[in-house]
Amino acid sequence: MGEFKCELCELSALYTHYGQTLPNSIFMMLLEKVYVMKDPIMPDKDKFLIFGSHCSLCSRAVCVGTDCNLFYSKSFCLPCVKENINGFPLEIKEDMDKKKPQQKSCKKTDTKHKS
Repeated sequence: MGEFKCELCELSALYTHYGQTLPNSIFMMLLEKVYVMKDPIMPDKDKFLIFGSHCSLCSRAVCVGTDCNLFYSKSFCLPCVKENINGFPLEIKEDMDKKKPQQKSCKKTDTKHKS
Protein backbone atom coordinates (compact mmCIF):
# COMPACT_ATOMS: atom_id res chain seq x y z
CA MET A 1 0.00 0.00 0.00
CA GLY A 2 1.18 3.49 -0.78
CA GLU A 3 0.13 6.84 -2.17
CA PHE A 4 -0.08 7.55 -5.90
CA LYS A 5 0.18 11.15 -7.10
CA CYS A 6 -0.36 12.22 -10.72
CA GLU A 7 2.56 14.42 -11.76
CA LEU A 8 0.33 16.47 -14.06
CA CYS A 9 -2.92 17.19 -12.19
CA GLU A 10 -1.73 16.21 -8.69
CA LEU A 11 -4.61 13.78 -8.12
CA SER A 12 -3.59 11.60 -5.22
CA ALA A 13 -5.03 8.37 -3.93
CA LEU A 14 -3.99 5.48 -1.75
CA TYR A 15 -3.37 2.34 -3.76
CA THR A 16 -3.62 -1.20 -2.50
CA HIS A 17 -1.79 -2.85 -5.40
CA TYR A 18 0.70 -1.99 -8.15
CA GLY A 19 1.43 -4.43 -10.95
CA GLN A 20 0.37 -6.08 -14.20
CA THR A 21 -2.23 -8.28 -12.56
CA LEU A 22 -5.24 -7.43 -10.47
CA PRO A 23 -5.44 -8.79 -6.93
CA ASN A 24 -7.09 -12.23 -6.81
CA SER A 25 -6.82 -12.56 -10.61
CA ILE A 26 -4.10 -14.97 -11.64
CA PHE A 27 -5.44 -15.47 -15.16
CA MET A 28 -5.67 -11.89 -16.37
CA MET A 29 -2.52 -10.02 -17.36
CA LEU A 30 -2.71 -6.27 -18.04
CA LEU A 31 -0.68 -4.56 -20.76
CA GLU A 32 1.25 -2.45 -18.24
CA LYS A 33 1.79 -2.00 -14.53
CA VAL A 34 -1.02 0.03 -12.96
CA TYR A 35 -2.00 1.50 -9.61
CA VAL A 36 -5.13 -0.13 -8.22
CA MET A 37 -7.42 0.37 -5.25
CA LYS A 38 -10.31 -1.69 -4.00
CA ASP A 39 -13.61 -0.23 -5.17
CA PRO A 40 -14.71 2.05 -2.30
CA ILE A 41 -18.39 1.69 -3.27
CA MET A 42 -18.36 -2.11 -3.15
CA PRO A 43 -15.43 -2.97 -0.84
CA ASP A 44 -16.84 -6.40 0.01
CA LYS A 45 -16.69 -7.51 -3.66
CA ASP A 46 -13.58 -8.34 -5.66
CA LYS A 47 -13.92 -5.13 -7.68
CA PHE A 48 -11.01 -2.80 -8.27
CA LEU A 49 -10.38 0.64 -9.74
CA ILE A 50 -7.38 1.31 -11.95
CA PHE A 51 -6.48 4.97 -11.54
CA GLY A 52 -2.91 5.44 -12.70
CA SER A 53 0.25 4.18 -14.35
CA HIS A 54 3.53 5.53 -15.71
CA CYS A 55 4.10 7.18 -19.08
CA SER A 56 5.83 4.66 -21.33
CA LEU A 57 8.13 7.39 -22.70
CA CYS A 58 9.16 9.59 -19.76
CA SER A 59 8.08 7.35 -16.82
CA ARG A 60 6.20 10.11 -14.96
CA ALA A 61 3.23 8.95 -12.88
CA VAL A 62 -0.06 9.89 -14.57
CA CYS A 63 -3.68 9.27 -13.69
CA VAL A 64 -6.09 7.79 -16.23
CA GLY A 65 -7.86 11.14 -16.71
CA THR A 66 -8.15 12.25 -20.33
CA ASP A 67 -6.43 15.56 -19.52
CA CYS A 68 -3.34 13.68 -18.32
CA ASN A 69 -3.15 10.33 -20.08
CA LEU A 70 -3.65 8.77 -23.49
CA PHE A 71 -3.81 4.99 -23.56
CA TYR A 72 -2.76 3.58 -26.92
CA SER A 73 -1.60 0.02 -26.16
CA LYS A 74 0.40 1.72 -23.36
CA SER A 75 -0.03 4.87 -21.32
CA PHE A 76 1.43 8.14 -22.55
CA CYS A 77 1.30 11.44 -20.69
CA LEU A 78 -0.19 14.22 -22.82
CA PRO A 79 3.04 16.28 -22.89
CA CYS A 80 4.84 13.28 -24.46
CA VAL A 81 1.97 12.74 -26.90
CA LYS A 82 2.20 16.37 -28.00
CA GLU A 83 6.00 16.17 -28.38
CA ASN A 84 5.78 12.94 -30.38
CA ILE A 85 2.45 13.44 -32.17
CA ASN A 86 3.92 12.43 -35.55
CA GLY A 87 4.63 8.97 -34.15
CA PHE A 88 0.94 8.35 -33.50
CA PRO A 89 -1.78 7.42 -36.00
CA LEU A 90 -3.75 10.20 -37.70
CA GLU A 91 -6.82 9.46 -35.53
CA ILE A 92 -4.85 10.29 -32.39
CA LYS A 93 -3.59 13.55 -33.93
CA GLU A 94 -7.18 14.48 -34.85
CA ASP A 95 -8.35 13.72 -31.29
CA MET A 96 -5.54 15.87 -29.88
CA ASP A 97 -6.48 18.72 -32.24
CA LYS A 98 -10.05 18.57 -30.88
CA LYS A 99 -8.72 18.91 -27.33
CA LYS A 100 -6.90 22.15 -28.09
CA PRO A 101 -8.81 25.19 -26.85
CA GLN A 102 -10.75 26.86 -29.59
CA GLN A 103 -8.86 29.95 -30.62
CA LYS A 104 -10.81 33.02 -31.62
CA SER A 105 -10.41 33.74 -35.26
CA CYS A 106 -9.30 37.22 -36.20
CA LYS A 107 -11.17 38.81 -39.04
CA LYS A 108 -8.96 40.43 -41.60
CA THR A 109 -9.78 44.02 -42.16
CA ASP A 110 -9.30 45.81 -45.44
CA THR A 111 -6.21 47.95 -45.02
CA LYS A 112 -6.36 49.48 -48.47
CA HIS A 113 -7.44 53.08 -48.57
CA LYS A 114 -9.24 54.57 -51.54
CA SER A 115 -7.69 57.72 -52.97
